[in-house]
Amino acid sequence: MYPSFARMAEQHQRCFFRHMSCTSNRRRAMRSSFPVLDLPLQAIHQHVYEANLRNSTTCHNKYTELRKTLTKGGGDKAIARHTQRNKKLLVRDRLRLLLDDEDFLELSPFAGLGLPYGDIPSAGCLTGVGKINGLWCVFIANDATIKGGTAYPITVKKQLRAQEVAIQNRLPCVYLVDSGGAFLPLQSEIFPDKNQGGRTFYNEAIMSAMKIPQVSVVCGSCTAGGAYIPTMAEEAVMVHRIGTMFLGGPPLVKAATGEEVTPEDLGGARLHAEVSGCVDHFAWEEKEAFEYTRNIISTLNFTLPEEEDDEEKTKRKKEEEKPLYSSEELLGLAPRSYNHSLDVKMVISRLTDGSRFQEFKACFGTTLITGFAKIHGHLVGIVANNGQLSYKSALKGSHFVQLCDQRDVPLLFLQNTAPSAALTLSSTQAEMNSNCLKAQGSMMSAVACASVPKITVVIGGCHGADSYAMCGRSFDPNFLFVWPNARVSLAAAGHVGALLHGHSDQEEETRNMENHLNRTFQEESSAFFSSGRLWDDGVILPQDTRRVLRDCLNIIQQQQYQLSTEKPRSPLLRI
Repeated sequence: MYPSFARMAEQHQRCFFRHMSCTSNRRRAMRSSFPVLDLPLQAIHQHVYEANLRNSTTCHNKYTELRKTLTKGGGDKAIARHTQRNKKLLVRDRLRLLLDDEDFLELSPFAGLGLPYGDIPSAGCLTGVGKINGLWCVFIANDATIKGGTAYPITVKKQLRAQEVAIQNRLPCVYLVDSGGAFLPLQSEIFPDKNQGGRTFYNEAIMSAMKIPQVSVVCGSCTAGGAYIPTMAEEAVMVHRIGTMFLGGPPLVKAATGEEVTPEDLGGARLHAEVSGCVDHFAWEEKEAFEYTRNIISTLNFTLPEEEDDEEKTKRKKEEEKPLYSSEELLGLAPRSYNHSLDVKMVISRLTDGSRFQEFKACFGTTLITGFAKIHGHLVGIVANNGQLSYKSALKGSHFVQLCDQRDVPLLFLQNTAPSAALTLSSTQAEMNSNCLKAQGSMMSAVACASVPKITVVIGGCHGADSYAMCGRSFDPNFLFVWPNARVSLAAAGHVGALLHGHSDQEEETRNMENHLNRTFQEESSAFFSSGRLWDDGVILPQDTRRVLRDCLNIIQQQQYQLSTEKPRSPLLRI
């Protein structure tokens, strides 16, 4: 039985892409004459803009510092041991040989930082989506310089998320296996539960049933449970001398039988290629292994669009108008707090082609902006917070989401929700809040049931139930990214008092608890805290948002090029 997200991805998006595949040519040919959002910065915005810009600069510096730390992997000593003693390529060098270019979409690079059991840079593995022979593929690559390739709970979570991306978007998946097995002291958080270690292999089986291709490259140790990854993939490549695969290594054999055996004799590439048959391709060196892998990808049953000539590229780029204003201005539009939010249409005008935007219900529920636009030629429906998600704005959001679902238009959510829920101070306010709850529930249902692809970008606050209606993580968007200034928590720091209800004789205790929770929320709501725990698919810079959205929309669109996605089931035989 398919897992919930796999089943929903298959059922919901099958109809979407069956329709999209027959209309894509017509849709590309249609010219839009959407109105232009001509929203330059005004003098009245200057104070808020500059405060936001200072905060964005601080966040950018932290982003750059953390990225530099991550490129060092497990440190100089671990890198030297990996490359000189073990004669292996570094994980990013492997990706350079595998992918067409280095312009890939990396997922959750900050995962694993600031965890209770210590920093695990990049969660011990690199995941993302890149092109192999022109085809977008998910890759999951262990980094053996980090803790010797040992799998921590966050490692498993990151690998499962990459598989989920492959399932939701029907992307081929390539595993670069170089793992030392599970970190035994944390086995209770890795082994037993539903969404822990064993789910990786379950997903492999489900992906195969869904006709999502999987290829595995054994370019290092592949011990214990990790040995199932290549054996369950459709094709496996193994590298001589550096690739090994066994349930228990030489030390375990010696402890059990007293016999001394080399890793190569116990589970090397020659053994598995010639004797066990566990691998399909024997490679003398890593470069050859990745050539095999690229050739395997070229055998997949996809028909990609013909490459454009120079004239067609020029014509397409002309049609994909650039925004009227520089994307660098988004740094000053990224709110340092909810009170520093400017009109979200200013953000939209710096993301869409030609700053064009066809607004929907412009005069109704104005605290939620909805409408159509194009991003690098892709038609999208945009849903963006512009204040409190009120009764009217939630009804409007529900209507627009259903409209996009009816028209097979992907949805883009720009999330900046209010810092806390509205207070109930009177019977009239209670009635208004009740109506608002009902409308927000309708919007949540519309978002959850929409079969079109969904992308969410948290540009400010991600707080409370409003974030669910705006397609937060629990509502399964295809991709979810956060800006460095973003805040993710039940309520914003400084607004925790709205959640506490103390008696008059407990004022001091309530105040102390409020101060403590505000400090906790301030620390735990940062974008890097969120990304360290894989609550998102990565922190992206505001000025890179348009490029990231282009890649996501191209990735989502690729499904229509797979020639065969359904497999007839065998008839049930009764014995």
